[in-house]
Amino acid sequence: MSDIDIETLDIGQLKRLRKELDKAIENYEVRQKAKAIIAAENAVKEFGLTLANLGVTAKTRKPVEVKYRNPEDATQTWTGRGRKPLWMEKALKAGKKLEDLSV
Repeated sequence: MSDIDIETLDIGQLKRLRKELDKAIENYEVRQKAKAIIAAENAVKEFGLTLANLGVTAKTRKPVEVKYRNPEDATQTWTGRGRKPLWMEKALKAGKKLEDLSV
């Protein structure tokens, strides 16, 4: 793995890096879940069963991608669905635009 000196990056580069990291983490989690499903299927196959025989069904819903992030606290995000979070409301009242908060 290459070392990145984040202190030398500008804000645009940092945001792109964060986006790439978020995507890499999501892809990793998807791969791990797929491996777990295969392992579970192989385990029940030894008994002549399937996961469906055991009442286990795979969820096919994909997680919704984050569209907005709180610039003051990067752990606070919003997908754009449902009620606006309080941090979003405060930022909009303070004069920020949705584009300012987009990921």
